[in-house]
Amino acid sequence: MRQNKDSYDVVVVGSGAGALASAIAAHAQGLSVLVVEKSDRYGGTSAVSGGGVWIPCNHQIAALGGEDNRADALTYLKSSTRGMVAEAKLEAYVDNAASMLRWFEEHTHVRFRSLPLYADYYQALPGSRPGYRTMDPEAFDAAELGEEFFNMREPSPGTLVGGRLAMTAADAHRMVSKEKGWMKLLGGLMARYWLDIAWRRRTRRDRRLALGNALIGRLRRTMLDRNIPLWLNTALVDLVERDGRISGLVIEHKGQRQTLTARRGVILGAGGFERNQALRERFLPNPTQSGWTAAPPTNTGDALLAGLKLGAATDLTDHAWWAPTMHVPGEEKQRALFMERALPGCVMVNGQGRRFVNEAAPYTDIVYAMYDDHARTGRSVPAWLVFDARFRSCYPIGPLLPGMVQPDFRVPEHWWGTMIHRATTLDALAEQIGVDAAGLADTVARMNGYAERGEDLEFGKGGNAFDRYYGDPDIKPNPCLAPILKAPFYAVRVDAGDIGTKGGLLTDEYARVLREDGSAIVGLYAIGNTAASVMGPTYPGAGSTLGPAMTFGYIAAHHLAAQQQTGPTRAEQAAEHTS
Repeated sequence: MRQNKDSYDVVVVGSGAGALASAIAAHAQGLSVLVVEKSDRYGGTSAVSGGGVWIPCNHQIAALGGEDNRADALTYLKSSTRGMVAEAKLEAYVDNAASMLRWFEEHTHVRFRSLPLYADYYQALPGSRPGYRTMDPEAFDAAELGEEFFNMREPSPGTLVGGRLAMTAADAHRMVSKEKGWMKLLGGLMARYWLDIAWRRRTRRDRRLALGNALIGRLRRTMLDRNIPLWLNTALVDLVERDGRISGLVIEHKGQRQTLTARRGVILGAGGFERNQALRERFLPNPTQSGWTAAPPTNTGDALLAGLKLGAATDLTDHAWWAPTMHVPGEEKQRALFMERALPGCVMVNGQGRRFVNEAAPYTDIVYAMYDDHARTGRSVPAWLVFDARFRSCYPIGPLLPGMVQPDFRVPEHWWGTMIHRATTLDALAEQIGVDAAGLADTVARMNGYAERGEDLEFGKGGNAFDRYYGDPDIKPNPCLAPILKAPFYAVRVDAGDIGTKGGLLTDEYARVLREDGSAIVGLYAIGNTAASVMGPTYPGAGSTLGPAMTFGYIAAHHLAAQQQTGPTRAEQAAEHTS
């Protein structure tokens, strides 16, 4: 007999890294598992992300010459989360993240590499580290997925060189900061891509998967090895509650409604609500637009709404994984400006032409600063990133390659005046973008003085290890500061965007969804952006989204497996079917 396709021990909603990790971990505990995904592509926001995880005390640190310990990791998290997250959840994360990572590396295709130079975002906080805690997924060969590769969500164009070549976080750092050998690295990536003729005949997508696509590819390969089913085009409609516990869910699969039984429980890992304009206006600061997000179009808060219907509590719903974004004509989602802002020779200004933030600050802090300044001036949403011809020639900006590779005459004509603005003088540029010319001139003059001095006296740009990670080491004395002098001058609009919302269903240290009175909804778990983040209102380090998503998925799977069963396990079903 075959497995009853309407009944499983665990049903996981969503197909991002946390969801797939929880499915694999539950299966390893002897449970039958089904993963359901709303869209026609698996991978969720994770697939278009950097794919990194923030794992304090991970097992690679010592071998690389670093040091970390539980006390410092907890101290750092308690400080960065500002008392807004229960201590039990912080402890659960620190105590399980490293063991989760080791288990996946020992039992699955998942592989990560610690980044010694990628600093925690808040270097001034106690317990921070100048590197090692952020880990980059190792590249993965798409051919190992067979035809299932073509069902994976494509990476964000912003993570690809020239819209084609995949690069790891380590690759990106070497190329943007022009480390020794960066041109050889780029040449090797290009040669490998174009000489892979057999693959080129199948698709323009790079066979070498990196970042979020590499992580999702490795997780999906593990699911295929273990025969864990994944249903695409399957939306969550409702959760089924019976005898005081969640016993299943109603789905719409390929246009047909169906009720699934989940004997042990349901894990919600379906992303946030960033694409739901009504929920954005209800929870997030205004002005806000769903079109400003860099997340996929299917993240409309379905799992959050299902939990609210059951009386679940929520937390942090007025926060997001903020990231300044820019619009690229013709693309389905905006592009986040992650590293461009740290490079020397640019300045971010409001409508008064004034700076209001350290451009190299963590991306979530940029948008907090935009809203704070907008509350005072009414002119910071949107903001503008201004730079000169030297910056344009040397560095990428959004979809634009450095001018030495993609000169202005090769920029699509319809991008000028929409995505990017250009003028021969700062005054003319200010008029184009609606910014106060006197304010902009004064700001640029100040920045030029800071560049000469090597010290930003207003906001401290380039004053710590995190800022300098994406600086240009050839620029002295501060790799994040250079004068803005050479015409023509350029500007791109910066929106108050995000890479996902971070508020959601309130959960405990076992990832169980809680009611307003603090009691757990038995059989219901939430992870990733469906749940209120263990990271509170801030972003402690790169990988602070996927690290917790995978860790609490791992925790949820083990907690589910330990609960009293309400039906036969997968092993018992197999024995019965073969008897």
